[in-house]
Amino acid sequence: MTATICGTGSYIPSYTMDNHDIAKLVDTSDEWIRERTGIARRHIIQNETTVSMAAEAGRRALEDAGLPPEEVDLILVSTISSNLILPCAACEVQKELGAVNATCFDLSAACTGFVLAYNTAMAYLTGGIYRTALIIGSESLSNLTNWKDRGTCILFGDGAGAAVLRAGDFGKAVGTYLPVTHSDGGRGAALTCKSRHDYNGLNCHKGSGDDVSYYMQMDGQAVFKFAVKNVPEVIGEVLALNHVDPEEITYYILHQANRRIVEVVAKRLGEPMEKFPMNLEEYGNTSSASIPILLDEMNRQGRLRAGQKLVLAGFGAGLTWGASIVEWRSLRQ
Repeated sequence: MTATICGTGSYIPSYTMDNHDIAKLVDTSDEWIRERTGIARRHIIQNETTVSMAAEAGRRALEDAGLPPEEVDLILVSTISSNLILPCAACEVQKELGAVNATCFDLSAACTGFVLAYNTAMAYLTGGIYRTALIIGSESLSNLTNWKDRGTCILFGDGAGAAVLRAGDFGKAVGTYLPVTHSDGGRGAALTCKSRHDYNGLNCHKGSGDDVSYYMQMDGQAVFKFAVKNVPEVIGEVLALNHVDPEEITYYILHQANRRIVEVVAKRLGEPMEKFPMNLEEYGNTSSASIPILLDEMNRQGRLRAGQKLVLAGFGAGLTWGASIVEWRSLRQ
C-alpha cells in the first residue's frame, strides 16, 4: 500500500509586524533584518490561538482534499507553543472539526516537527493501520519570544499549515520513500526555551516573566553552522537511500528559517535557487508551521503537479533534522 498528500490548508493571522515595527522595540532596522535573514514582516496572533489556527488550517486542507472530517482516522499536531497542556491540541482540533473517528496526539520537535509528523503518519498509513491522516504544524511563537532580544524577536512569526494524507493504490507512478532523520541532544543548548512552570516536589510556581530563560534563546552562529552542514547532508542521504537523482526533484521545500541558510544549502547541493521556494519574507520563521504553509501556498498557486517529486527538509531545536521525499498527487488531478 502507498500513501500520499491529497490536500493542503493554512491559516495566517491578519495582524502583521514589519521590520519598522520591530525597530521600535529593539536597536535594528529594516535593512539590517532583510540583509541577515530575508524577513520583511511576520504575522502575530491577536484573538487566535495555536489550536484555533490548527483547526482552521485542518478544515481548509480537508476542503482541498474533498474529504469529510468523519473520514479522518488520525490527527497529528506538531507544536511547541500550544495554548493548552491538556487536552492535547490534536484532540481540540478533532472536536472543532467533528472528526469523530480520529485518533489524536501531539508531537513536539520544533522546526523539524512537520517532517516527523509526516513520517509518523506515513508509517501508520503504509502499514495499513489507518487510511486517512490530517497532519498540522501550528505555532504561536510570539508567546515565547523575548521582544527585547534583537537576536530572536526579528525572526519568529505565528501561523498554521496542514496536509491530508491518504492511503490507497495509486499505481506504480507513486512510490513510498524511506525518510532520514537525526537528533543530537548534546548540542541542544544552541536553541532553548524553559517551561514557564517549574516543579519541585509538591511546589509549583509560575516562572517570572523577567527570567529570559522562559523565552526562546538561540546561539545564532551555532544554529547557522549546524543547518548549512547537516541539511545538505541529510538531503543527500535521503536521495541516496531511495536511489533518486537530484535531477528528479522538482522542489526542495525547506523549513523557512533564514534566507542565507537556504542559499547555502542550495549551493552545497549544486542545485539552482529556482528549486528552493521561499516565503519567509512574509511570515518569518514559523517553526513547524513553515513547511506546510509553503506547501499550501504552492498548491493553491498551481505550482504542484501530479508526479512531481519534492524533498521536505526540517531542522531545528533538539538538535533534530531530517528529510523526506514526497511524490505529489492531488485526488483532483
